[in-house]
Amino acid sequence: MTLRDQTEVREEFIERIGLISQNDGLPRIAGRVLGMFMFDGGVRSFGEITEELQVSKASISSATRILEERSLIKRVGRPGQRQDFFQLVENPFPEMLETITVGLKKAKAEVDESLVQIDPANEGALARVGHYVRFYDTLIALTEAAAKDLAENR
Repeated sequence: MTLRDQTEVREEFIERIGLISQNDGLPRIAGRVLGMFMFDGGVRSFGEITEELQVSKASISSATRILEERSLIKRVGRPGQRQDFFQLVENPFPEMLETITVGLKKAKAEVDESLVQIDPANEGALARVGHYVRFYDTLIALTEAAAKDLAENR
């Protein structure tokens, strides 16, 4: 098997993470920034990120803020430098799962609210919606267990 040009592989990976992130409700640029850090590692300045991804400063500012809020990247200082520098946190995956868990809990709360409003005489709807609640309970338990496992095995 011949290895593909790594520049091309890197660019495709960054774009794929952008698309995956966009499907998960994040801005595509935030996903691209995350993909760049996952592929490259290391520390990058704000300006380097902007130049590398050829995206506006405003878009990178928004993307890095979102990724910081989700504890996926962190801001790091450089002596004598005035601009911001960022790097991927050591193990971002438990935090990613925590974000997923929060979303699942919000969705489950919505379903729970509907469940209590269903007429008890409507046994079919109660059963189906009840199964939906258990579905969310299961997903929440799985994501919490996976996050715990990933955090313990850093």
